[in-house]
Amino acid sequence: MLGINFIKTQPTVYLLHYVRGQLRREGPGLAFFYYSPTTSLVAIPLSSTEAPFIFNEVTADFQEVSLQGQVTYRITDPKKIAALLDFTLDPSSRQYASDDPQKLAQRVINAIQVLVRAELQKLALRDALRCSDSLVKIVSDGLRQAGDLTSLGLEILGLSILAIKPTPETARALEAEAREELLKKADEAIYARRNSAVELERSIKENELNTEIAVETKKRQVRETQMDAERAVQEKKNQMRAEDLSASVSLEQKNRELVALATANARTEADAKAYAVDAMMKSLSGVDAKVLQALASSGMAPEQLIATAFRDLAENAQKIGELNISPDLLRELVGKKSPK
Repeated sequence: MLGINFIKTQPTVYLLHYVRGQLRREGPGLAFFYYSPTTSLVAIPLSSTEAPFIFNEVTADFQEVSLQGQVTYRITDPKKIAALLDFTLDPSSRQYASDDPQKLAQRVINAIQVLVRAELQKLALRDALRCSDSLVKIVSDGLRQAGDLTSLGLEILGLSILAIKPTPETARALEAEAREELLKKADEAIYARRNSAVELERSIKENELNTEIAVETKKRQVRETQMDAERAVQEKKNQMRAEDLSASVSLEQKNRELVALATANARTEADAKAYAVDAMMKSLSGVDAKVLQALASSGMAPEQLIATAFRDLAENAQKIGELNISPDLLRELVGKKSPK
């Protein structure tokens, strides 16, 4: 009524009260009455503002990438920015009279895009897709040193890059290449595993062969030891056989000497007997045969005498016509045993 209005701002709004171009009041969270025909109100927000952004850029190898992120900033010098941008409130609607407050976020995003473009143009696509952390640091440092933002009295509170993506075609090509690389690594892993298995099998075979060689060597050593033992036994047998032969030779020599001695003795004895017989024969050469026979019969046993009688009968069998032998004589001859 009559152009007198009341305004009350939040503590996060810095209000400048101008009357006929002269600054009457300023500060955050003011509340007062004012005469609207002669008053201008400038409201500067002091709270932090989050501005999401997304834009496309080209890498050093002329590949397009899409960069998505968010920046947080706030106004630290309200009077400085009020002098450069129009934050005046419309008297009737209490809304900003210009679009400068809405363009402030775009100014910050433009500054970010300039810095990002300068960095991405130095990087190849693969490097650009993996440089989000380093890019955040570089761009944050660049924003703090940017003259157009500091002249507006702005402070960058934070910057985050949420994603850096290539075009769908490039992404599919990279996925295919990465897939091929993974398949290649998988094949290499399979080859390495097979090679390891072959090496392990070869090692096992070598160990088995070495074991067989060691066993055969032990067998050869055992056989050589057995042969040495057999040779020693054979040598001992030969030595014993030689000793037996030597003893036999010595015995045979002694036997030969004994036989020679026995032969000589027998010859001497035979010569003596022959001499005795010869001497007897010479002495009996002139004696009658009947006498010699009678002498020979002397001292004989009855059986011998009967045998001699039968021999004489047999010699004169042609002269005997009939011979009778009594049963008693035969019984007597058969019953007697010949002397031993």
